[in-house]
Amino acid sequence: MGEIKTDLKKSAIERSITLLNPALASATDLLLSTKEAHWNVKGPNFMSTHLFFDKLYTEVAEYVDDLAERTIEMGGYAHGTLKDTVKGTILPAYPESLHTEKEHIQALLSQFVAFSIHIRNGIDKADEAGDRDTADLFTQISRALDKQIWFLEAHLA
Repeated sequence: MGEIKTDLKKSAIERSITLLNPALASATDLLLSTKEAHWNVKGPNFMSTHLFFDKLYTEVAEYVDDLAERTIEMGGYAHGTLKDTVKGTILPAYPESLHTEKEHIQALLSQFVAFSIHIRNGIDKADEAGDRDTADLFTQISRALDKQIWFLEAHLA
């Protein structure tokens, strides 16, 4: 861990880094799953669903970048390789060979919900450690995930 100039306690910094890297791995996993759905979806609403998945991908890419940058800001190392992602993700595996819009939406919904739960837990843990800025980042991501989950659920209604 690198040294940074901050008034945060070392224990808060260390705790935040241990929260940020699994969130980074999970966000990267979600990013790849969203692109998987984008590439492989088929159905009567193909174009709108294809574009919807692309929009989700773009939004999740921002979480990946924000989580990695916060990790570095805290003096940590952002573990962002594919091996790190596979090792660190908390998400259920994205099912193989899905094709229909409904199948992809349900699979993505499961992953978005799991990621949301993980991020919400991170809010409390970062706050308890004394790092309100990391808690705030998790809160921003959580708020956006709530909206994305709503959109995914609306597609299933």
